[in-house]
Amino acid sequence: MKKFLVGAAVAAGAWAAAANTAAHAADLKIALIYSKTGPLEAYAKQTEAGLLLGFEYLTGGTMMLDGRKVVILLKDDQGKPDVAKSLLEQAYSDDKVDLAIGTTSSGSTLAMLPVAEDAKKILLVEPAVADSITGDRWNRYVFRSARNSSQDALAGAVALGSGAVSIAMLAQDYAFGHDGVAAFKAALAEAHSPAKVVFEEYAPFATTDFTASAQRLFDALKDKPGRKIIAIIWAGPNPATKIADLKPERYGIALAPGGNILPVMQQWQQLAGAEGTIYYYYGFPKNPMNDWLVAQHEKRYHMPPDFFTCGGMAAASAVATALKKTGGSTDTEKLIAAMEGMEFDTPKGKMIFRKQDHQALQSMYVFKIKAERKNDWDLLDLVREIPISELPVPIRNKR
Repeated sequence: MKKFLVGAAVAAGAWAAAANTAAHAADLKIALIYSKTGPLEAYAKQTEAGLLLGFEYLTGGTMMLDGRKVVILLKDDQGKPDVAKSLLEQAYSDDKVDLAIGTTSSGSTLAMLPVAEDAKKILLVEPAVADSITGDRWNRYVFRSARNSSQDALAGAVALGSGAVSIAMLAQDYAFGHDGVAAFKAALAEAHSPAKVVFEEYAPFATTDFTASAQRLFDALKDKPGRKIIAIIWAGPNPATKIADLKPERYGIALAPGGNILPVMQQWQQLAGAEGTIYYYYGFPKNPMNDWLVAQHEKRYHMPPDFFTCGGMAAASAVATALKKTGGSTDTEKLIAAMEGMEFDTPKGKMIFRKQDHQALQSMYVFKIKAERKNDWDLLDLVREIPISELPVPIRNKR
């Protein structure tokens, strides 16, 4: 995986540098703010690769949209909210970008939202997930092609089925984790599910030893009747295997790890048979855009596209579709008018920007971890696709 990430970064950086050199007044300038260094580096580099592949696909390899050369300005926020805010201010004021995309961390994205409002310029959020981004911290200049915590939670509620389940949740102690747990609890309540969250465990972002957390999770569940599940909401290396090593099955406890990037899920063979939900897995969608992405990614990087590669391509498609609707104009008000309610194609199928909060509505997937693999990346079986109609994502802003 490391080889792929470095190769993708070099190729993308070379392309972006060439594009920057050729920039002129009529160029379509887009800032990608992302955490290229720091704990979410793998996610960020996938977003970059997916964005560039997306524009390549959507422009037929010309990198031209409506007669304008697409120029991507790459800006590394290092996963730091203050840096992300400063970079977005710079992109809007000094670089004069037409719009911005980013960022990787939910905390950093929240710091960027007021900048977009002050500048009256579009910020397309990808891949940050926290509900508050399109909830109580949202403003009308913010659109999100990424899924949000409520979509993850609603999919998880669907996957649990209709029976009574006792759930203990493990999440990171920052915006992504807290929003994720809150959304999961709300999703169960809104679905009138008999499943209940009986315990919440929050651990620091960079935790590597989960022994104490696991014991608290086990203690909370071990005496509960019926099905017992530890649900995990985690960005970065997932702790599922470390908790599995501590034998939760001795208490009748199952794990629901939640979808992750391919190198993480490669380590889950000991969790064979466990079910969870995921935003994207390369083998699930069947459409021309995904077929192209999988074929080109495997040809160039010798592995399938991953979780956030899909997200980067979805963001590119949102931009291209919006510009087609505006006739190439990047006037902010015209873009908002075009994007509200807009449908656009992505590797996982249609997405729709909801008018009320600019959240992209999208399908999700229920998976089962495979016991036997045909190759290194043959990791999941599809249980079912959950369509948009079964994911009634709540509107949480104050519009």
